[in-house]
Amino acid sequence: MAQKVTGGVQSVERAFELLELITNAGGEVTLSELSTFTDLPLPTIHRLLRTLVSLGYARQLPNRRYSLGPSLIRLGEVANKQLGSLARPQLKMLVDALGETANMAILDSDMVVYIAQVPSPHSMRMFTEVGRRAHLHDTGVGKAILAQLDDDTVRNIVTHAGMPTPTPNSIGNVNDLMTDLGQIRERGYSIDEEEQELGVRCFSMAVPGSPTPMAISVSGPVSRVDDKFSAQAVPLLRQAAKTIAEDLTLKV
Repeated sequence: MAQKVTGGVQSVERAFELLELITNAGGEVTLSELSTFTDLPLPTIHRLLRTLVSLGYARQLPNRRYSLGPSLIRLGEVANKQLGSLARPQLKMLVDALGETANMAILDSDMVVYIAQVPSPHSMRMFTEVGRRAHLHDTGVGKAILAQLDDDTVRNIVTHAGMPTPTPNSIGNVNDLMTDLGQIRERGYSIDEEEQELGVRCFSMAVPGSPTPMAISVSGPVSRVDDKFSAQAVPLLRQAAKTIAEDLTLKV
């Protein structure tokens, strides 16, 4: 749950607390379950939910459970575009310095969604469309994001989403994934070793302290994205992620 802001409007804080609790529960929850997750009185929860439902930010399902509402979709789409615009200068810096495609992606439930891209000038390059959703366990950005989460959350995500293996290099079980995430946490960045697409290597780094889990990456053909590339890319990714984190803080 997000930390409460001193001097904030209590009813607004409480409403967003409920939305975050519904999100953390997987997007669907009962009234009684919500009451166990928070210290708010049941009548207060019920009153806030009625307001959120009337505004379209929550829905009451036929089985009496509550879920996130359609009005959040529009807010999310606009927020994603703004995040992408904020990150674009840093992505362009990476492409200018490294010559390979740079992406930014965020966690979207149990998947990752790409929200910004600056393509490589090379004719042979990685093609990933903005708006594309992908699994977390076999992408550089996905693994960088997973490495920021606790083990129980990681297991819940990959259990729900599944672990398909699009290439022979893809990680196909939770234990191997946990081992890889341990290595990512130690070195501070992830590597997609032809796990999403044969012939493509990707280096990725999470944006520290971001309001929602997000990561940036550079990727390209293995013939160009080699050890020498890695030595150049990692410091630049670290600086870009730091700058994006600082820009996000300034926008709050």
